Amino acid sequence: MLQKKLLLGALLLVLVIAACASHTKNPADDSQLTVAAAANLTEAFAEIGPRFTDKTGIRVIFSFGATADLAKQIENGAPFDVFASADSEHVDQLERKDLLTPGTRAIYARGRLVMWLPPNSHLKAEHIQDITAKQFERIAIAKPDVAPYGRATMESLRTLGIWSEIEGKVIYAQNVSQAKQYTATGNAEVAFIPLALVKPGEGRYIEISDELHQPINQALAVVKESPKQAQARRFVDFLLSAEGRDLLVKKGYSPPVN
Repeated sequence: MLQKKLLLGALLLVLVIAACASHTKNPADDSQLTVAAAANLTEAFAEIGPRFTDKTGIRVIFSFGATADLAKQIENGAPFDVFASADSEHVDQLERKDLLTPGTRAIYARGRLVMWLPPNSHLKAEHIQDITAKQFERIAIAKPDVAPYGRATMESLRTLGIWSEIEGKVIYAQNVSQAKQYTATGNAEVAFIPLALVKPGEGRYIEISDELHQPINQALAVVKESPKQAQARRFVDFLLSAEGRDLLVKKGYSPPVN
């Protein structure tokens, strides 16, 4: 009889612990999202994240990086809930591999590329072609094979017919944030980065015409393996809403073109 009572007590204790663990875990899971975001979104999402949290109570943790690197992490099972890319190609590739939730893929913004000189620069540049001058010794761009803005940079310089002249000066960064850092710290004279990474009054920039490169259409989608489908969809819906798009435009993006 005593052994039976002890067994029953142990069973009840296990059930109580399990119930407490479940009660503690679920609210935390429901109130937090992890978003894999292209590096160009760093400044924009610093404002958009808190705004989304204020509206929904859902906290967002961002993992920034080069688009191709983030896509590869999702292929390898990284626990992301949403993928916000710097292009549409990598989202489409993941969708074809059945790694994204059907019906959630959307273009949320169009990126704008600029040539940026930091605040302490004394070099003069009024045109993109001016970087062929000898005083521009190091030019920072994100790796074209992993970063869509790097690819757009290469396309633009080839269209202008100056890529072969400046290729030997190029310093490749893993992503656009690193390209900006190289230039801000004096390791390059100029960087090709998204307008969205240039803060008001921060140095000088020349915007690159869209006619020089393929449109930088940025897409996002919910990751299929995410256990937080409803919350992830709310984040996607917020970015696609009028408020979300206004915030993105304010941060240097163009509205998506349907």
